[in-house]
Amino acid sequence: MTLNVSVKWNGRKYPVELDTAQPGLVFKMQLYSLTGVAPDRQKIMVKGGLLKDDADMSTLGMKEGQQLMMMGTVGELPKAPEQSVVFLEDMTQEQVAKALKLPAGLTNLGNTCYMNATLQCLRAIPELQTAMEKVAAPTTQDRLSNLTLSMRSLFKELASSGAAVPPLVFLQVLRSVYPQFAERNNEGYMQQDAEECWGQIIQGLNEKVPGLSTSGEALKDRHFVDQFMTTEVLATTTCDDEPNEVPSTTIETFNKLRVNIGSGVSTYLVMEIANSLVEKLEKNSPTLGRSAMYTKTSKITRLPQYLAINFVRFQWKAQEQTKAKILKRVQFPFELDMAPFCTADIQEKLIPAKLRLKEISDRKAEAKKLKNAAGGLPQPGADGDVAMASGSADAAEAVAKKDHLTVLKELNVHESLINDPGANPSGQYDLVAVLTHVGRAADSGHYIGWVKDQESNDWWKYDDDKVSKIRSEDIAKLEGGGDWHTAYICLYRSKQLE
Repeated sequence: MTLNVSVKWNGRKYPVELDTAQPGLVFKMQLYSLTGVAPDRQKIMVKGGLLKDDADMSTLGMKEGQQLMMMGTVGELPKAPEQSVVFLEDMTQEQVAKALKLPAGLTNLGNTCYMNATLQCLRAIPELQTAMEKVAAPTTQDRLSNLTLSMRSLFKELASSGAAVPPLVFLQVLRSVYPQFAERNNEGYMQQDAEECWGQIIQGLNEKVPGLSTSGEALKDRHFVDQFMTTEVLATTTCDDEPNEVPSTTIETFNKLRVNIGSGVSTYLVMEIANSLVEKLEKNSPTLGRSAMYTKTSKITRLPQYLAINFVRFQWKAQEQTKAKILKRVQFPFELDMAPFCTADIQEKLIPAKLRLKEISDRKAEAKKLKNAAGGLPQPGADGDVAMASGSADAAEAVAKKDHLTVLKELNVHESLINDPGANPSGQYDLVAVLTHVGRAADSGHYIGWVKDQESNDWWKYDDDKVSKIRSEDIAKLEGGGDWHTAYICLYRSKQLE
């Protein structure tokens, strides 16, 4: 049944066609369209009190031409957003970086991708940035100090910037210290070898950046690179042609483990490391009085917190006068165990921390297994309480974590490792950065840095000023075997004891 009624509100009368078969909310919506008063703000007097949303209108005794009274105020109109909506395609590069929380890239200043990729990978060493803060400004013109200070300033700018940073000052200082990076041809500055750039930067830093104590204070009698990035080996050389000749032993150090790539279609990093620690030499034998073949075997006596591994992918071809690339596939792990390459004495010293890491790994694996079995739902404990979610558990663990030195002492780690804050006490490593090359020659093609975020465990692809988040599966594709990006340097970090 339909009735014509009127509603008086705010001094005016509004004619309304009332359908008694519909609930009260329908009538209120009609008034909302006429007055702008929202249904939840309307107070309409009817028989029995105020009209309710679910009221049966046919039972209220409404009559043709009846006048009703309504009270209520119009609510505030929706306000326009304080900041207008900006679509991604309309944003500047800086706005996109801030919106997506992307880390800053480095502008390519003309064939400088080799330097940009190197710097982004070295940023994966937070202790280096801490140590560079201890470097004082030189009182005289010191190019190596300027190299360190300009690198420190650049890292700070990258940390605070929402857009790509042009490394102008650092590039100028680098070229003044190492003129080979200023080499030019008819087209401008030439492409350079990233491995050479890495080595020269590390050499310069080793001269000026001090070591760190266990409390983070500067050690003037130590160098950061020697402390945190240098491996020590015991090399034993024996004569193959004269077994009775007394073997010679030497202590050698390096801050980048060079891994030669053998023949075949593909291989594994661990296998190539083992092969690289055994060399064949030809030299004069004092016992035989002639040239003889020798075998040089190296065993590691100290592992650093950060282990850089350089795949020797380029070999000099005299005919073409260029460094040709070895495209062979080399599978590298996300977790690396270097203990088997150490001396027996060092292997024994690594056992306590290594066992602790295994306990942590087993505990996490068991927790993940239980979570998967339960369909991802938290399970009640023995006392009936529901276990906290993994994120909350991680947060609680973070609060309860002890400092590195305390953990080492509780594990009864050997004193020589406790007193060496830059050493790896377990021999276990996590992959944190990869520097890749695409192309057929070292002085051509393109270099990119791939770096793991230490806090979120995401991976970032630093292609000069273009930065993007990638999956760990994409890192596994950098093994080589074709013309895709190929791992040239891998940076491993000592596993953290929790």
